Amino acid sequence: ERKPRSVKFACTMEKSAPHRVLAARGWREVDDDSWDVMWADTAWVHDNVTYNVTTQPQRLRENQRVNHFPNHVELTRKDLLAKNVKRAKRQAEKDGTDPSEFDFIPKTYALPGEGQMLLRDFREKGGTWIMKPIGRAQGTGIFLVNKAKQIEDWLKKRGTEVAENKLSDDYVCQRYVDNPYLVDDRKFDMRIYVLCLSYQPLKVYLYREGFARFANTPYSTAKSDLKNQYIHLTNHAIQKRDVDYDPEVDDLKMPIRDLYAHILSKHGQEAADRCFAGIHSVIINALRSVQQVMINDRHCYELYGYDVMIDENLRPWLIEVNASPSMSSDSQTDADLKAALLDDTFTALDAEEMFEGRTPPRVGGFDLACDDNALTRTAEWGGLPTLLGADNSDRLEALERLRRWCAKGKAGEERAKARGA
Repeated sequence: ERKPRSVKFACTMEKSAPHRVLAARGWREVDDDSWDVMWADTAWVHDNVTYNVTTQPQRLRENQRVNHFPNHVELTRKDLLAKNVKRAKRQAEKDGTDPSEFDFIPKTYALPGEGQMLLRDFREKGGTWIMKPIGRAQGTGIFLVNKAKQIEDWLKKRGTEVAENKLSDDYVCQRYVDNPYLVDDRKFDMRIYVLCLSYQPLKVYLYREGFARFANTPYSTAKSDLKNQYIHLTNHAIQKRDVDYDPEVDDLKMPIRDLYAHILSKHGQEAADRCFAGIHSVIINALRSVQQVMINDRHCYELYGYDVMIDENLRPWLIEVNASPSMSSDSQTDADLKAALLDDTFTALDAEEMFEGRTPPRVGGFDLACDDNALTRTAEWGGLPTLLGADNSDRLEALERLRRWCAKGKAGEERAKARGA
């Protein structure tokens, strides 16, 4: 029976959930460069895993793995994501493949550079748009606009700040999805967890569990409510500031499994499956859109937090992708989910060298969604279009099956296949 190799880890965030999970695995923490698995903030990766791979000294050893790709911003910065998705769509048109596969982000302009294009579009079509700083998180700096003058004033203010050498954020302005699907009259988005182990070729696991995050106030399109963040922004960090928020009554979260069940009960199997199949496609196609520009350093992996909305037609929209999804918790359910998610992430890295080059179809709550650039399915999927929202109560059993599969080894698996033949 194969035995796991001993693993050393490092973490730049002491007393964090990742640090606790790494230590609980029985791996040994080190404070030098002898680590096998690193969980770091993005600043550490930018300093230590250089962009210019052709001239990079071999700082990282063969077996070392770190949790961000060097230029992850191609996917996780709002303006670059929009640029890459637009380019992927143009390339699909040239190649004769279906460009609609990349129709999953609202129309987006990068500001201030595309300010005049935005104003032309706005004067022609009007509507409500949402302004977001490109590099901030947790809803900071976001606001809605519905008049050309609001955009003109922002551009003028931004120009003045630059002239005065003041620090100021670049923004994106997106057409606002003003017809969101509502549950109990409230807007929500979904936080979905995706593990990318490689871009070339693409190798991706999708986590079964995630959650919908709700606004605390019923949705309204009234102009008088345009500035009300508690209606329009679902970021939990914002909603918690609402004086009417009471976590004892409602923590404003719903497991994705329950959301699927709600859509199923309201709209039927075909509509629910089509919606979740669409979400699955958005996840994979977003990664495909940056595949050619992402530096595929073999030492890197990344656990992304996707934020996805669905509109009243059950069409999914990608709002953004987070390189450092929050691992802090405000409930035991939340803490349990994130501890299991992190533990399964570290198992999927195979730092203990138990997989022998094989790719397991399931690792705890993770299901293999793409391997060697090809979409994957196993018998466990049955007739489902995705395992997002599938039952994960058998997670520990799945990990035990994985342990036995590892212990049997590649040779044992081949002998079993030969006997079956």
